[in-house]
Amino acid sequence: MKELTKAEDQIMQVLWTLKKAFVKDIIDQLPSPKPAYNTVSTIVRILERKGFIGYTAFGKTHEYYALIAKEKYTQFYLNNLVKGYFGGSFHSLVSFFAEENKLNLNEIDQLVKQLEELKKQKP
Repeated sequence: MKELTKAEDQIMQVLWTLKKAFVKDIIDQLPSPKPAYNTVSTIVRILERKGFIGYTAFGKTHEYYALIAKEKYTQFYLNNLVKGYFGGSFHSLVSFFAEENKLNLNEIDQLVKQLEELKKQKP
């Protein structure tokens, strides 16, 4: 799997939310200023070639849908982020966010509790 560009990610976010959409539906969900129809159509075709989306044809028009689940891509992206910026250490990632976002003790406690719950769920 390859990382998405910012424009590709923006379109995938729309498709993950809408489940199925025509190019015009995707454009409607994008922030202003709205990109041109041809621009979005080109990015959608690139995503199709990369294996991120599929489509159902209705004559000359296509209804697009995600082939890669958002959760699967999120896991891939975060793993790459941790490897690239934190030496593969999730501990370093959490420490970074705790320090940079100046988490208070209550927020850190909540994070620890969530991690403990996840740990219990894994065999």
